[in-house]
Amino acid sequence: MRTKALFVMFCSTTLLVTACGGGGPQSTAAGGGLSDGKVVFGVLNDQSGAYSQLSGKNSIKAVELAIADYQEKYGDKAVVKEFGVETADHQNKPDVANAKAAELYDRKAVDVILDVPTSSAALKVADVAKEKKKLYFNISAATTDLTGKSCNKYTFHYAYDTYMLANGTGRNTTEEGKKNWYIVYPDYAFGQDMEKSFSAAVEAAGGKIVGRDAAPFPNTSGDFSTYLLKAPTLTPKPDVLGTMQAGAELVALVKQYNEFKLRDKGVGLAVGLMFLTDIHSLTPAALAGTTYTDAWYWNYDLTNRTFADRFQKAAGVRPTFAHAANYSAALQYLEAVQAAGTDGSDAVVKQLEGKTVNDLFLRNGKIRAEDHRVVHDAYLAQVKAPAEVAEEWDYVKILRTIPAAEAFRTPSPDCHLS
Repeated sequence: MRTKALFVMFCSTTLLVTACGGGGPQSTAAGGGLSDGKVVFGVLNDQSGAYSQLSGKNSIKAVELAIADYQEKYGDKAVVKEFGVETADHQNKPDVANAKAAELYDRKAVDVILDVPTSSAALKVADVAKEKKKLYFNISAATTDLTGKSCNKYTFHYAYDTYMLANGTGRNTTEEGKKNWYIVYPDYAFGQDMEKSFSAAVEAAGGKIVGRDAAPFPNTSGDFSTYLLKAPTLTPKPDVLGTMQAGAELVALVKQYNEFKLRDKGVGLAVGLMFLTDIHSLTPAALAGTTYTDAWYWNYDLTNRTFADRFQKAAGVRPTFAHAANYSAALQYLEAVQAAGTDGSDAVVKQLEGKTVNDLFLRNGKIRAEDHRVVHDAYLAQVKAPAEVAEEWDYVKILRTIPAAEAFRTPSPDCHLS
């Protein structure tokens, strides 16, 4: 069944009706059925820059696995018989993201856009989704504005946000006794939101921000020496350097942190956002003992590992939480279409709002109707020492589960869905 499902998808991506025969339902979405006889996913992300490894082209593989599982589950009873997957590289540029999103919805007949790292780009896509009245599941951006002042009826924030990261890492690190923080963040929407969220979490836990600096984004030079050399000269000296960089920029900063031997100088390291691919690039030796907040881990239990084995066979690497969340979002979208009997946006939104979910990614999950924040359990994680690593990619131990109700903020009064 799975092999057949994937064949239909690959065939339909190029020549949907002509090549594959039969068209599926052709009635309009307003009257039930599918608007054009198929469902087309759009994967919009960074495929060439700083965030290309943590999600990138491999998120297409995750969506393909979700399609296969939907077809295997429903077989002949599936509302959706044919599929397409379109993709585009937004280059981490808001204007490019805006144009690519419009192109995907209008010219590529995409029903739902997934992924979209880079908060400034993500916010632009939310505006396009609202204008076009098309579904958008953000996976890889962290700004809380997606469920705050920039929320809208057609946008769902799926995997994580800056509040979740700060509430886990910032609060726990401070409560462990590392009271004085120096924060370095990328100077765009994500970094600005991270700095704000981490400062609030640290101060609420009794800590103090002794310094904060905005680094250029993208940092094409990969040079963070100005900030790293400054850290031990601050008064009072910070107990911890909180880096809010992500992807390739995080890798560059951590390498320089180790080169300058800041840990030996009494300045510890806290990572605001880290993906499995970052640890793989740096190696556990470079990050051993570093605590951070994770949204999902591939070797947490048998369910996750089974998916990770399938994903590795398809993509050649173990999945990050972004890959798992793209899989989950694609599957939950199809489940909503199945329940609604149509891909009409308003009908699908109605099926999603308030839904409780337990799947591969969403443990104790709920899609909040108030702001479209998808809440779920998160995890306080720690990078293993090299001697603890029993197999490649298994670099993390989970210290504790952060319950969904604790992991995410309550609905923002700034959100007015429309």
